[in-house]
Amino acid sequence: MQLTLELFVETTEKSLHFYQRVPGFEVQGSASVEYTMLKNGDAVIAINSRSALSSDHPLRIEIGERVGLGVEIVLKVADVEDAYRTAKKSGWPVSGLALQPWGLRDFRLVDPDGYYVRVTSHHTS
Repeated sequence: MQLTLELFVETTEKSLHFYQRVPGFEVQGSASVEYTMLKNGDAVIAINSRSALSSDHPLRIEIGERVGLGVEIVLKVADVEDAYRTAKKSGWPVSGLALQPWGLRDFRLVDPDGYYVRVTSHHTS
């Protein structure tokens, strides 16, 4: 089984720029305003324009609701220090790199649409 995460966003250009610059995803195929697939290793994220959703779609954002509520996107990387350096260099606000009680090191950030992302090491250090 493999997982592809589809994010519905306000401005696809902003999101594509973020996911390429901060966690280092690459565009697969051609980028489009409606739908673009991004890949990094086995991780696949598709960026979709929220305007493409029909008005009765369950993912339509109601007034005052936050996108991605109750969801944490976890990206496991081989070298969390390198991923952290790349994220910091991008200038995007990120948390500090921290050792968690469960033994993994990670950092957290929020994407342009408010999706919560945790970038973590694979193994305890």
